[in-house]
Amino acid sequence: MLSFSGKRMYAFGMYDHMESARLTCEGFGAAAKTFWSYPVFGAAMTPIPAALSAWGRVAERSFSRMVERPDWGMETLISGEREFLIDVRPELSKPFCDLLKFHVREREPHRQVLLVAPMSGHYATLLRKTVASLLPDCDVFVTDWHNARDIPVSAGKFDVEDFTKYLVEFIRFLGQDTHVIAVCQPAPLALAATALLAKNFPSSQPRSLTLIGGPVDPDAASTEVTDFGKRVTMGQLEHLAVQRVGVGYAGVGRFVYPGLVQLGSFISMNLQTHLEGFISQIIRTAKGQAADHDRHNVFYDEYLAVMDLTAEFYLSTVRRIFKSREIARNEFYVDGQKADFSLITETAVKVVEGADDDISAPGQCAAALDLLTGLPEIMKARHVEPGAGHYGIFAGKPWRMNIRPLVLDFIDRYNGA
Repeated sequence: MLSFSGKRMYAFGMYDHMESARLTCEGFGAAAKTFWSYPVFGAAMTPIPAALSAWGRVAERSFSRMVERPDWGMETLISGEREFLIDVRPELSKPFCDLLKFHVREREPHRQVLLVAPMSGHYATLLRKTVASLLPDCDVFVTDWHNARDIPVSAGKFDVEDFTKYLVEFIRFLGQDTHVIAVCQPAPLALAATALLAKNFPSSQPRSLTLIGGPVDPDAASTEVTDFGKRVTMGQLEHLAVQRVGVGYAGVGRFVYPGLVQLGSFISMNLQTHLEGFISQIIRTAKGQAADHDRHNVFYDEYLAVMDLTAEFYLSTVRRIFKSREIARNEFYVDGQKADFSLITETAVKVVEGADDDISAPGQCAAALDLLTGLPEIMKARHVEPGAGHYGIFAGKPWRMNIRPLVLDFIDRYNGA
């Protein structure tokens, strides 16, 4: 397990201080909502009470969502003229992840898809729309990564090598008729897992692998994310980003990269957009135009729900994927064994990128195709979606209208081949 050292010894109280600050903000919001909603203020000839009450409602909801795990909210599926019930259940349970199956009752088997969710600060429910769009045509399995603060220290470490080994185990469990779709962060590690399967378990190789907006080669196209990775040193990251889980959680004492810190990074990248969104929501709430499930709340209920990552996973991702570029250089090792991408000869690979992606810019994910020297060119494919940002290529309108049909066509080309 990685050892963390430094002048401040990662004070145990830092995590609790941050959680206390969140609770304080949530409490201020609740107090403002309650106080300024008193009927007596309804007679005031000023919009100030309504505005302060609206601010309280929005603030309380926002800060409370930061520690709530979203629900999948998928109970039925309408396909053709029938309505099917959906059971969401774990097929495999591991300390750091469950392999979930979205079981559609009384339906014949369809294409089998393993959707590898990113482990980058949000829960797997971030792919809810992706799952919903695939379910009518596929039997869908999802990697449901656990919040590190809920995992006891006794469960051990979890880094990029462990992540890769989990994927190898999941794909072997599902069998060779599986089609893997990796979204964002896991794209390079899904590629590594496929290489290890090709070397050690050839009969378990997936039929196809679709990589969506992932940093296979971060240097292929610079973004604010890759620039940050170059500027900051590993020592700075350990000192500034890593904290110990505080009291009240099963993972007390575990070193983590807190979800709230990651959320701050997400928001800072588009600060003006988020500010404008929240100001508009406060105005709509004050005017009585907001709703519990309006567009703003639906988006931010998911966006603000963040989870902690193990410190060793976060730091090894920065060091090995971004700084050392082990995947891009075909020098990635798992337990001393090289994940040699030239050994991938039977799994068809498709790359999907968004032309306006400011997290994994076009070229970063496409670098995977150049690494596949043993794969026939006819089994490689690339699609760049015009005008699409990062979120749009796996859950937005670009995904639903254009990308999803292309991915399903690609899967069908190699389904049962």
